Amino acid sequence: MSIKVEKISKFYGTQKALHEVSFEINKGEIVGFLGPNGAGKSTLMKILTGFIPQSDGEAKICTINTIDEPLRAKSKIGYLPEHNPLYLDMYVREYLEFVANIYKADMSNVDLMITKTGLQEEQHKLIGSLSKGYRQRVGLAQALIHDPEVLILDEPTTGLDPNQLVEIRSLIKEVGKEKTVMLSTHIMQEVEAICDRVIIINKGEIVADKKIEELRELSNDRNIISIEFNDVVEKKTLQKIENVVEVIETGKHQFQITSDSKHDLRTVLFEFAVSNNRSVLEMNMKEHKLEDIFHNLTK
Repeated sequence: MSIKVEKISKFYGTQKALHEVSFEINKGEIVGFLGPNGAGKSTLMKILTGFIPQSDGEAKICTINTIDEPLRAKSKIGYLPEHNPLYLDMYVREYLEFVANIYKADMSNVDLMITKTGLQEEQHKLIGSLSKGYRQRVGLAQALIHDPEVLILDEPTTGLDPNQLVEIRSLIKEVGKEKTVMLSTHIMQEVEAICDRVIIINKGEIVADKKIEELRELSNDRNIISIEFNDVVEKKTLQKIENVVEVIETGKHQFQITSDSKHDLRTVLFEFAVSNNRSVLEMNMKEHKLEDIFHNLTK
C-alpha cells in the first residue's frame, strides 16, 4: 500500500489533536479526507508530508517510515497545501524548472506537466499575474513534476470558479488512475465527483472509513417523502397509514412523511389520495446526501 497510518497521535502540550488514527490507502485510490475545522485533517497531512512529527504511532509512505527515512519518504510525495506557496515573482516555466531541479527530475517532465495542467499559454507569464485557478494548476504541476507515487492535496479547489472546478477535478481524477491521491476538502459535491472512498475525522479520531456507496447506506434506514395534495388532508389520517413512522406538516396541504427503508410508500400515498377524492400535486423521495451523513457523524 502507498499510505499506511498506524495509531498516530499528536499532542500540543496537553491538547490532543489526533488520537490513535489508523488507515491504509492503496495505489489507484482517490480518498476524500473530511472533517470539520479543527478536526485534525491538516495536522495529519503535515505528519504524512514530514512537516511535523507525530507524538506516537507510525506513518509509512510506500513502505518507507516517515521518521526513519524522511527524505526518501518525501521523494515519493507530491504535496499541494491549502495555501499554495508559490514564488509570485517567478515565471511559470522558470518556477517548474526550479522545482524539477530540486527533485533532480527529468526536465522533460516540465513540458509534460505544462501540457497536462493546461498551462501552455501561461508558461511565460509571471505567477503573480495569474488567476486563482491558474495558480492552482501551477501548484498541481509542481506537485506532480517529479512523478510521485502519492499525491496529497489540501483543499485544492478553494476559491475556484465553476469552470475551473470542473477542470481541476477532471485533472485530479485522471492523475488518480495511476497514483494514490489523498484529498482534503469541505465540498461534498467534490467528494462525490472525485473520490472512491471517504475517511471522516472528528475531534482527532476517525468516525467513518467507507466507500461512497457504503457511506450513503448509513442514512438509508428511513425513507422520507415530501407530498402536496390539492385540498385539505388531516395529519392524523396520514399517521394511520400502515408503515408510516412520522408525519410533519410543512405547508398548506404539504407534508413530509417518513417510513422505514423497507417500505416505499409512494404508491400507497397515491392510492390514499384517490380513495379520499384528493389529487397529488407533487411527490418526491428525499435523496440521502453526504452532507446529512457528515453532519450526523461530526455533530
